[in-house]
Amino acid sequence: MVFSTLSFLAGLLLVQQFSVLPGVEWLLPGGVFAGIIAWLRCWRCLFFLLGAGWAVVYATLALSDRLTESLEGIELPIQGIVAGLPESDERRVRFDFIVTGSAQRLPAKLRLSWYNPDQPVKAGQHWSWTVKLKRPHGSLNPGGFDYERWLYIEGIGATGYVRPYPKPMLLSREPIWRSVSVLRQDISDRLSSELRNSKNIALIKALTIGDGNNITRNQWEVFRKTGTTHLVVISGSHIGLVAGLVYFLVLKLWARTGMLSWSPQKVAATTAMFAAVFYAGLAGFSVPTQRAVIMLAIVMLAIIRQRNVRPFNTLAIAMFAVLVLEPPAVLSAGFWLSFLAVGLIVYSVAGRLGKPAYLFALIKLNWVTSVGLSPLLLLFFQQVSLISPLANLCAVPIISFLVVPLSLVAIVLMWVAPLPAGVLFSVVDTMLQGLWRLLAWLAELPLATVNHAQPSIWALVFAVPGIVIMLAPSGMPARWLSLVMFLPLVFTEAKKPETGEINLTLLDVGQGLSVVVQTANHSLVYDTGAKFSADSDSGQSVILPYLHRQGLEKIDMLIISHGDNDHIGGAESVLRGLPVEKVLTSVPNQLSAYSPVVCKAGQSWRWDAVTFTILSPQQLFDAENDNSCVLKIDSASGAVLLTGDIEATAESWLAKNYVEKLKARVLIAPHHGSKTSSSAVFLQAVQPDLILIPAGYRNPFGHPHHDVLARYRDIDAKWLSSADCGAIQVNVRRNALEMENMRVNEGKYFNDRAKVGMC
Repeated sequence: MVFSTLSFLAGLLLVQQFSVLPGVEWLLPGGVFAGIIAWLRCWRCLFFLLGAGWAVVYATLALSDRLTESLEGIELPIQGIVAGLPESDERRVRFDFIVTGSAQRLPAKLRLSWYNPDQPVKAGQHWSWTVKLKRPHGSLNPGGFDYERWLYIEGIGATGYVRPYPKPMLLSREPIWRSVSVLRQDISDRLSSELRNSKNIALIKALTIGDGNNITRNQWEVFRKTGTTHLVVISGSHIGLVAGLVYFLVLKLWARTGMLSWSPQKVAATTAMFAAVFYAGLAGFSVPTQRAVIMLAIVMLAIIRQRNVRPFNTLAIAMFAVLVLEPPAVLSAGFWLSFLAVGLIVYSVAGRLGKPAYLFALIKLNWVTSVGLSPLLLLFFQQVSLISPLANLCAVPIISFLVVPLSLVAIVLMWVAPLPAGVLFSVVDTMLQGLWRLLAWLAELPLATVNHAQPSIWALVFAVPGIVIMLAPSGMPARWLSLVMFLPLVFTEAKKPETGEINLTLLDVGQGLSVVVQTANHSLVYDTGAKFSADSDSGQSVILPYLHRQGLEKIDMLIISHGDNDHIGGAESVLRGLPVEKVLTSVPNQLSAYSPVVCKAGQSWRWDAVTFTILSPQQLFDAENDNSCVLKIDSASGAVLLTGDIEATAESWLAKNYVEKLKARVLIAPHHGSKTSSSAVFLQAVQPDLILIPAGYRNPFGHPHHDVLARYRDIDAKWLSSADCGAIQVNVRRNALEMENMRVNEGKYFNDRAKVGMC
């Protein structure tokens, strides 16, 4: 079963590399070929074809349930049910919505936001409201979160927001016994009431009902640095622990009843299975809980039928079941980390002689998972926690054997005995406070984490068998080879420009601006996109992941052109995330904590045979946008001009005062391509070959304006928009411009392909 499952997985993975899905016309010849393979009894090849075929069929059906382009941006009255637990912040509530009634054909599942709601939104509520929708679309950046992929994995066919008029109407709410989501919501509300003064209510909710929406960014950062994120997300270990405790208790209690006509082992196994399914339901049946439930079902069924099971076969059956039920799971980092972690544990303990002491076993498992998962962590996140083994050694027993069991017991008691439940929650809260102080201290240690450039596929090809050799039994000869096989992983470096060359990347931060410029030995970040909420901004979600992927350990210069949120919003995250040598800005008062320097015309510096010059402002203009720091970058192969949000007044001043010195091959469009910028006089002075427009998809300002695009065409300049193309990289080298963009080069079939022709 192991090799058949791996073959099925390989077929699924092949399809995930496609930018466009094969048409349905391939199904018939594919089916005939599969029949021939089956007749030849080449079962592994058959499973490979079945995996590829099932991935194509599933994806075709999923993509057919997306919003049609003709329905984007128009008001649509709909009815439906709130699915899952809503997420709230200071501006809005966001939730999944199952459509039950609409005059138009809409996707079955939507992702909606309601800004400044005047009524609470709860799971299981039936609503009638008017919405505006758009097709699944998100920022696309190297190393960044692929929102479109996440929407595809979740089966969401459109996103949008609730209109305040006509007024939304709450129709009804499903009873608690009909929906697990309603039960989770009810538990969440009771916890909010019972633990309103607790600092750890978010962690308790995460560990009991899988609701991590209220965990702060600072908390996630500590868990990430200490490698303990898996402990605050209901995973297979939590499910297994609960099932094991239930099995042990029922086994002992049933044996004491004397009712031995039913075997205590069978009763305990059945009860443990129900407990595992219930707990997984509270967690929303995430992929790790699905895997755990399937594996437990196999083990418990073996106990009931008195059969032996082989660990790797059990793991393979669980993986096969998950892949059949949810093929998009292979696109999730959690799928790989979950199954690989269990596989490593089974590999390191199965068939070994002797039974190690508990402490030694715990240390060994921490070592196995920390080392074994490091290649994947570098691949997905470009970061590895060096203190993870120590942090987990302290945190795993506290969370697994104390916090989770006591919290679940307290939740059950909330309905029947509130006073004892309150006592238990107080004990849990005290333990979490102590654990948090320890983890926060560990996270602040020097070299707690290591950032590294994303490894190549070839480095992983060597590292994976290296892990197998390293974790082999002690009698395995030549185990030292594993260290040699890890070397390509350790010494992976991102490709850097040569001396005199410029690498410029316009990041896709939606309706905002962020540009990263690299020379041979230096890096510059120009603007940092927007801040969306207290715990969300472009610096954290886009810029830092990109810089980590590039293997950058510091930023030589951070320029904040002006103080608008869509340019300065992510600055705090960038400044906290990486060392910054110098900050240059036109709004020093907004970054006073970081000793900024005011940008002024005439400032200049030279890196690696590339010259950087601030052209403006020399004087203060009336409009803040016109006071943006304007940066020109000159190299032997051409120049680049970054203009922030300047408009016609500043453009006219630049064209008048610099004349020939304003020419540049690459221009970052002023003010996102608004109609008040990119004046004809300015464009004639710059004479760009390529114009990059930082704009958001279907932004409310209509950027870039059609009059501006007409002016670009008048000067025969090629233009690209981040809204259409995702992140755009331009290499100025050898007197040529080499361009790449994410949506064309890296986009897959589940990404929005409608705008690719514009790139």
